[in-house]
Amino acid sequence: MKIKINFTDDKPLFSQIADAIADDILIGVYKEDEAIISTTQLSRMLKINPTTAVKAVGQLADEGLIYKRRGLGMFVKKGASEKIREKKARHFYDVYVREFLSEAQKLGLTTEEIIEIIRGSVEIEN
Repeated sequence: MKIKINFTDDKPLFSQIADAIADDILIGVYKEDEAIISTTQLSRMLKINPTTAVKAVGQLADEGLIYKRRGLGMFVKKGASEKIREKKARHFYDVYVREFLSEAQKLGLTTEEIIEIIRGSVEIEN
């Protein structure tokens, strides 16, 4: 597990950390019913205020991705990976696909040309 945070980013640190842990759940670093990294470990590893780490983990709990086992820590909920995948797929569509299709429409590209671009079989001339 390697969490990279950007201290100059507009996105809050706790949110960056929550996203990084969610990515780890998605790719299988943390599996269902497995413990995630503790807030103490997070704060030490990233050299951040423990409150920031608690807020990051709290965000994941609020999203229904993890749950608390008293005295043991936070664990990945069943179905969390699929929930994260669905959320990221919606975000991918909203941010990238809509923009791509908007640009394609401005260029007057046909559906077939768009498909060929996606497949990578069309060279775009400068």
